[in-house]
Amino acid sequence: MHLWQTILHDPERIAEDYRNLWEEQAGRERAYYDLIRQKFNQTHRPDYLLYLLARCVKASVRYNANGEFNQSPDKRRRGMHPATMRRHLLNASRLLSGRTLVTAWHYRDVLDKVCSDDLVYMDPPYQGVCRGRDPRYYTDIDHEEFIDWLYKLNSQGVAYLLSYDGHNDLRQYGRPLPDDLKLTRVEIHAGRSSQATLLGIEAYTVESLYLSPALVATLDNLPEAPVRQQQYILFEAS
Repeated sequence: MHLWQTILHDPERIAEDYRNLWEEQAGRERAYYDLIRQKFNQTHRPDYLLYLLARCVKASVRYNANGEFNQSPDKRRRGMHPATMRRHLLNASRLLSGRTLVTAWHYRDVLDKVCSDDLVYMDPPYQGVCRGRDPRYYTDIDHEEFIDWLYKLNSQGVAYLLSYDGHNDLRQYGRPLPDDLKLTRVEIHAGRSSQATLLGIEAYTVESLYLSPALVATLDNLPEAPVRQQQYILFEAS
């Protein structure tokens, strides 16, 4: 939350802080990453988090049982170049500042305030990845309670998108959502499974994106087959 607040209100400062961190890592990238990760867990400084996100594996935040950032660095790269990062930060601030509210509310509090004029995107922890000895997220959500909220959103005519489960060649993640929610499911190819690769197995992940009835009613065409993985540039250079 603090990182986004800084991006919105002081993008030049966070860009400069990131540049300093990026340059200071030269010649000691792994040791420096570990140092910044330790400092972030102590201070929660937003520039430290931005640096870690730019350097960590798959840009994915992972926490240990103590709530500490513990994702490893991607040893193949040094992170986004400061000039590119600055351009993205300034464009994000230009697009969102003055029209965005950053909160750390429980999802129930957010959904309780939405209405039929809103478009809601939800990306909760996927089912099946919050338990076991190596969970990907610090906490989980109650599945049945979350389903009840989806029914409520449907009854209010709220348009929403939901990323909630998926599968690969080895396993299915999570229980299917109830048919009477009448959600439209679009499968998105997310590429090779990193976990399977670590096991020496070639498997590809397919993620599910669910569209609410209210949203589908506003759309002209939907894909009839899974969508291939594709990277998009969010902001063009200005």
